[in-house]
Amino acid sequence: MSSLTLDAEALYREVLRAMQQLLATYDRVPRLVGVASGGVWLAERLRTDLALADEAGSLSSAMHRDDFARRGLSASGQTVLPFDVNGADLIVLDDVLCTGRTIRAVLNELFDYGRPASVKLVVLVDRGGRELPIQADFAAARVALPAAQSLALVRSDDGQFSFQVQGATP
Repeated sequence: MSSLTLDAEALYREVLRAMQQLLATYDRVPRLVGVASGGVWLAERLRTDLALADEAGSLSSAMHRDDFARRGLSASGQTVLPFDVNGADLIVLDDVLCTGRTIRAVLNELFDYGRPASVKLVVLVDRGGRELPIQADFAAARVALPAAQSLALVRSDDGQFSFQVQGATP
């Protein structure tokens, strides 16, 4: 069986185009918030490429995960929201959407900081396998991977994105 090959840079360009269209639907510029760590990389790069003045935020799922006892604290980053969440329009960015448990956890974390006016979810890849009723407002690609495999976004020193497929191959 052939291995999965995804062009992360091409998918990023799709997200960039979608974000340009999405931003045009708002009366005010929404705030970008990345899920640590791949989503933070997306938020930072989109902020630059879209010439947005406001600093992007980051959300950690560590404290609200339902598997915290097994996983412990993640080293991927802490929540940093350099703006008032109350009444803000937010776009949450993540690299890969799978079960929905990370998004559930970051939404709980987000609401610890206030009550946004709206929240949209944009992801590079939706790999299916949902365990919770969570879906992205935009996904650049939808792929199927065996449950034993994971997909991870990697950022090179020059800021370019690629994917690594990890885990057992069927």
